[in-house]
Amino acid sequence: MDTKLDFGKIKGKLGYGNMRLPKEGGKLGKLDTVTIEKMIDAFLEAGNSYFDTCYVYDASEKALGEFLVKRYPREQFQINTKMSLLFADKPEDMQKLFDESLRRLGVDYVDYYFLHALTTKTIKKADEFGAWDFLRELKAKGVAKHIGFSFHDSPEVLDDTLSKHPETELVLLQLNYLDWDCPKMQSRKLYETARKYNVPISVMEPCKGGWLASEASEAGKFLKSKNPDVSVASWAFRYLAGLEGISTILSGMGTLLEVEDNIKTFNNYTPLSAQEHEYIQEAVKIIRSAPTIPCTDCNYCLPHCPVRIHIPHALQIYNNYLIHQNPDSLAHLNYMMGLIGSQPQDCIKCDKCEKVCPQGIEISKYLEAVAELVAQSTQ
Repeated sequence: MDTKLDFGKIKGKLGYGNMRLPKEGGKLGKLDTVTIEKMIDAFLEAGNSYFDTCYVYDASEKALGEFLVKRYPREQFQINTKMSLLFADKPEDMQKLFDESLRRLGVDYVDYYFLHALTTKTIKKADEFGAWDFLRELKAKGVAKHIGFSFHDSPEVLDDTLSKHPETELVLLQLNYLDWDCPKMQSRKLYETARKYNVPISVMEPCKGGWLASEASEAGKFLKSKNPDVSVASWAFRYLAGLEGISTILSGMGTLLEVEDNIKTFNNYTPLSAQEHEYIQEAVKIIRSAPTIPCTDCNYCLPHCPVRIHIPHALQIYNNYLIHQNPDSLAHLNYMMGLIGSQPQDCIKCDKCEKVCPQGIEISKYLEAVAELVAQSTQ
């Protein structure tokens, strides 16, 4: 057998990532419950079963409890949620975080329970709090069937962590073709490190927050020209689906069309040809030639901003401007930012956001650039 853990219960390699649930009226509205139910129904009816969420995604855990757990037999799906140690001030808080996740989800056990977003800093805290022992205790009690962690650091740190914790049954890594040979993200080396320890891999950000799914971008247009009959996103999923040791590939689906397209890709999966791999490398060159910010809208930075700037929203609108050169997006930025937080120019450069950014973005520098462009667009 290829892995240490039998993942036979998980149906299909497509996983349902629940960080970006659809909302009425866009990002600022309430959850679009009708669409969410249709998306979950389509996902399960196509033969899939794995749902990924996190304590940090408050609305996500509650939504799964309401629209999945209450509507389907427990044996028909698997749930992975995660404990963020940023919300634990003392070791006793870990049990409170776990219990709160169970309450939100409306379950008496989770299939997979992870330490969330491990970095050198959070690994130190996990060691100090006895978090690894806590995970093993949850598994022994049967309230967490399998344990693991999500990861945002270097291959060397991953190697050290896996060597010290052979109890790890699944690891969640950011893998995609744009980051595969990126010196900063090192997706290939992260993948190879997990394979070294024969630990099954769940994939996050396969489309890098939608970057690799855009049909309006130059790279998207290029790939579309090579095969007009498939979506741009399908290239990213097919790039990963054939790799050994991949248990699930999460997609943060926000529309029913995305669910249906992903189902089409995975249920009719064919490996990439040598020619298609060459096309992807050309797409990488096109993307890297554009001066965009690699924000994936993960929102990890938000709780750490003392002046309440909605950083991902500002960076995504700025990226839209850089890709499409649409000044209307910048003119609209002041209005939108005023609704959900402070303005980019209010940044005090404390760098708290940068310390927790999984992408290593120099956020304060970019917020300053955004502020300058907004000022120019409103003159």
